[in-house]
Amino acid sequence: MEPDRRRGDLPAAPAGHGPLTRNRSTPNGVPTELNAEYYAQRASHALIITEGTQPSADGQGYLLTPGIYSEEHIAGWRKVTDAVHKVDGRIVIQLMHAGRMSHPDNTPHHRQPVAPSAVQPAGAMFTASGLQEMPVPRELSTEEVATTVDDYRRAAAAAIAAGADGVEIHSANGYLPHQFLATNTNQRTDQYGGSIDNRIRFAVEVATAVTDEIGAGRTGIRISPGNPFNDIAESDTHELYPALVRALAPLDLAYLHIVHGGDDEPLRTLRKLWPTRLVLNRAGTDIPTRAKDVEDGLADIVTVGTMALANPDLVERVRTGAPLNTPDPETFYGGGEAGYTDYPTLTA
Repeated sequence: MEPDRRRGDLPAAPAGHGPLTRNRSTPNGVPTELNAEYYAQRASHALIITEGTQPSADGQGYLLTPGIYSEEHIAGWRKVTDAVHKVDGRIVIQLMHAGRMSHPDNTPHHRQPVAPSAVQPAGAMFTASGLQEMPVPRELSTEEVATTVDDYRRAAAAAIAAGADGVEIHSANGYLPHQFLATNTNQRTDQYGGSIDNRIRFAVEVATAVTDEIGAGRTGIRISPGNPFNDIAESDTHELYPALVRALAPLDLAYLHIVHGGDDEPLRTLRKLWPTRLVLNRAGTDIPTRAKDVEDGLADIVTVGTMALANPDLVERVRTGAPLNTPDPETFYGGGEAGYTDYPTLTA
């Protein structure tokens, strides 16, 4: 499928760099020259989906993650997009509102996290003073839900102003849109809670607002059916996601990005329902296994995560059969150049 430049479509690509949180922005969420170097090193990966980027101050969950809601953020991301485009890469900014997966110490305003319902998540959050229990979040009012939808719209506009080729809405892995989808985190009684149609409403409204602002051809969305990450418990996965995909399909988004949970049958169902590109992340598998998903028609594009993290020249290594660098988990989150921009290339 060739991109339609009149719509601003994202380029078709057989493989892409999946989103990976690296916690190396400034305390104010501004990307740096080091971030620009990291992404530019990986520009040959066809399409880069950035780390999760908060669309508002309330959207921040973790330390040193980037934002895209201020002029400072736009200027910082412009360094990144310019560096990627200079070496002929393409990059989309992933909009990630953490919702209840947060702690006041990690946000610029130190307020209580917000969520669909006041349901405390299990587990602890890393903060500057160490691990702390995450508090009970504050339930968003119906009016505040509309404001949050608008936050995504404005963040998408800011991403384009920063030179990004598009955005990906993070509706997976237990973050805010996923919290609206799941029955254990959404106990609302208004039009955003209860029935499947109500629980998918927030994600659909966000996708609609973003496409109205920047165009469907520049907008993707990520989902993770059945994923229990971040204390999510879905009671109706097999009904929920077909309903969500049917509701999103008329928007004609650039792509649907699915975090694959291992059951191919529901994936085939969603594949049949989705009208444009399907991007698949089959975590924990090698390149040949992922490539087979494209050959078998389960996906149009596959994404890789830690392999891309450790191999700036992954495409060339796969093409030539060269061995891959081994990722260092100790340097995944936070720090400087070590484990970030110092992985060797074949020509280094």
